[in-house]
Amino acid sequence: MPVTRGFSRRRAEPPRRLPPGQYDVGAGWPVLTAEATPRIARESWSVGVDGLVERPTTWTWQEVQQLPRSSYQGDIHCVTTWSKFDTLFTGVSVDTLLEAAGPLPEAGFVMAHSSTGYTTNLPLADITDGRAWIVWEHDGRPLTAEHGGPVRLLVPHLYFWKSAKWISRLELTAEDRPGFWERNGYHDRGDPWLEQRYQGDP
Repeated sequence: MPVTRGFSRRRAEPPRRLPPGQYDVGAGWPVLTAEATPRIARESWSVGVDGLVERPTTWTWQEVQQLPRSSYQGDIHCVTTWSKFDTLFTGVSVDTLLEAAGPLPEAGFVMAHSSTGYTTNLPLADITDGRAWIVWEHDGRPLTAEHGGPVRLLVPHLYFWKSAKWISRLELTAEDRPGFWERNGYHDRGDPWLEQRYQGDP
């Protein structure tokens, strides 16, 4: 019995997970950093939100543990072309920190600072509305120093250099200022789906 075009079945394509130019790294997680790995005790770690905010606020390790926990489960992508699927990170949403600090209306960007002096810039819109976290666990285990522990920034929808390791401060600004890699030729935003790897990319 002939089947009309309207009733023919078409195999559904699986959702696309690899951005262009990336490969699936599998179970591995490469360690890449621009500086020596610091060893930071949880007892001496803190993170602050300042700049264009109503209430500059700093949290110690003990204080940040009292905030509502939040997790991200999904994929991460590095500008060096590896992607890792189905990661699980736990920490606190950046939204929670910003709510406490109260961004001023003129705040449009964030400079993320690491305890090492590393910096990376982000539009405020890229770390709000459930899009960014500060995290201290990966797959249920404490985040290792090599991967940014005790606490790192996590902005999984952008290339991973935007997820600053050893996070210590989020500075809200009115104007966009380049961070470490951005001053050295990397793209200001870093969307993996648009392949925004270097200055001049779309």
